[in-house]
Amino acid sequence: MTTTAVTTTAARRNRHVVAVAVTDNAPTFELAVPCEVFGLDRSDISDPWYDLRLCAAEPGVLRTAAGLTLHTSYGLDDLVAADTVVVAAVERRVQTDPPEPLLDALRTAHARGRRIVSLCSGAYVLAAAGLLTGRRATTHWMSAADFAHRFPDVTYEPAVLYVQDGSVFTSAGTGAVIDLCLHLVRHDLGSAVANEVARRMVVPPHREGGQSQYANPLAGAPRARRDTDLAPVLDWARERLHEPLTVAALARRAHLGERTFARRFREALGTTPLQWILQERVRLAQELLETTDDPVESVARRAGFGTAANLRHHFARLTTVSPQSYRQVFRGGAAGRSSLT
Repeated sequence: MTTTAVTTTAARRNRHVVAVAVTDNAPTFELAVPCEVFGLDRSDISDPWYDLRLCAAEPGVLRTAAGLTLHTSYGLDDLVAADTVVVAAVERRVQTDPPEPLLDALRTAHARGRRIVSLCSGAYVLAAAGLLTGRRATTHWMSAADFAHRFPDVTYEPAVLYVQDGSVFTSAGTGAVIDLCLHLVRHDLGSAVANEVARRMVVPPHREGGQSQYANPLAGAPRARRDTDLAPVLDWARERLHEPLTVAALARRAHLGERTFARRFREALGTTPLQWILQERVRLAQELLETTDDPVESVARRAGFGTAANLRHHFARLTTVSPQSYRQVFRGGAAGRSSLT
């Protein structure tokens, strides 16, 4: 055997093995991202590169949600033996009833000190295995209320793109899968390598803020039924967000005392009247930033914040980014497309 052959063989043995648990009907995008980041041969920028293995996490023919058929020779034994174990996003069936063999494999891998990662809804599987108990974690913002209800022993982080708690990593939904995978490369191989991977994927190496900037600020919150006495009051308030609004004013509109109104409001919407007003004003500010060219000062007045400073404070607190950054994300693409027509 030549020296070159020996070196190549040794490099392959030393490659960091990333095993991805795949269940049937898995969302295609979230499965494709680790294949793109870890599965392509990028030994020209870092040698040795990763060794990616797609592992069947349940028996039978596996297909993605888009209908692609997955054939793999790797299974749960290979998952347990990997350096990094990744649970890709899963369909609702697996969220609510994960395969027990997969849960056992994850517990074994964690007990052996493997790095454990979930992508998007894969956090449900980690939580069901008990690996998130007492830890901070995240998943897609649309699942926030459901996840928090099912796993009260997990500290759910609603605003972030991904969370690291010890050797366990979880990501928010869809696009945030890219952020976490690049973070793992940065963690393993350094920023320069992660930045180069991002360049080749034509994505930012690190995004400002968290998933709250993309979420409906009322996501997961209970909605008042249209047949309750609160619905007309809420509609009335939404039409007057630019005006001073107080609990007393809303209570009078509902023909209730303040304490009774506040109690019924919390029962119906799960929040206080003042917090609801703030969320609605942020939602309106998001809409204005997306659809108008109004300066931030004007947006602040129209959304009921009064001053730009007040808008910036509350907007950043609820969305994790500034109004200017939010507009750049959601108006920049539209402006770019219009210039090409």
